[in-house]
Amino acid sequence: MARPARPSDAAEQSELAQLVDLVRSTVPPVHPAGLPFIAGGLGLAAAGRRHRWVRTAGLAAASASALFFRHPPRVPPTRPGVIVAPADGRVTLIEKVVPPAELNLSTEPMTRISIFLSVFDAHVQRAPVAGEVVTIKYQPGKFGSAERDEASTHNERNSVWIRTPDGVDVVAVQIAGLIARRIVCSAKVGDKLELGETYGLIRFGSRLDTYFPEDAHVLVEIGQRAVAGETVLAELTR
Repeated sequence: MARPARPSDAAEQSELAQLVDLVRSTVPPVHPAGLPFIAGGLGLAAAGRRHRWVRTAGLAAASASALFFRHPPRVPPTRPGVIVAPADGRVTLIEKVVPPAELNLSTEPMTRISIFLSVFDAHVQRAPVAGEVVTIKYQPGKFGSAERDEASTHNERNSVWIRTPDGVDVVAVQIAGLIARRIVCSAKVGDKLELGETYGLIRFGSRLDTYFPEDAHVLVEIGQRAVAGETVLAELTR
């Protein structure tokens, strides 16, 4: 017959459960694209377990990869008609420009908000609006500094055009930078994305441009920090 749990056993189990919940809430999950990098670092640490500097380098590489590829949970706003930040980072540009030519979207100017991601930001990308993916266009290009204005037209990029249920067109553009050399996009034409849903990632420093109708009410300023999936960039007028 099984021994009934003592009060101390129940208390220990409760404390353990609380610790597990604390770890889960404090340490964010990792994007699947980062798992090979983390595994590589851990493998190096295991292979060099008898050599302190090799072990330390492997553990440091695994930790840095886990930090870079973190995929923290986010809670999008519930009010209708909002455009949220597609990436963590700093707002660097707010301007009226023609959308990327490769989309053949329109020659009418749209509002563009640029967000620069440093290597310390979470690098997953999230849908700025809920809607259907109309077009995805990859454009080869240079790997200049993503902070420069010309990065929007000269750098390698991947554009995702989303149409909301109300027929509003919004475009999110992943732009590679000096260090970022790999753009990952899991979305496909015809996909229905939820507001704030993860759809891509750029490795090691980059920029996200968001294009939307110029009559939308912009709610951020240059220099402001944005949180992907939560910070409201603008409100649509329809």
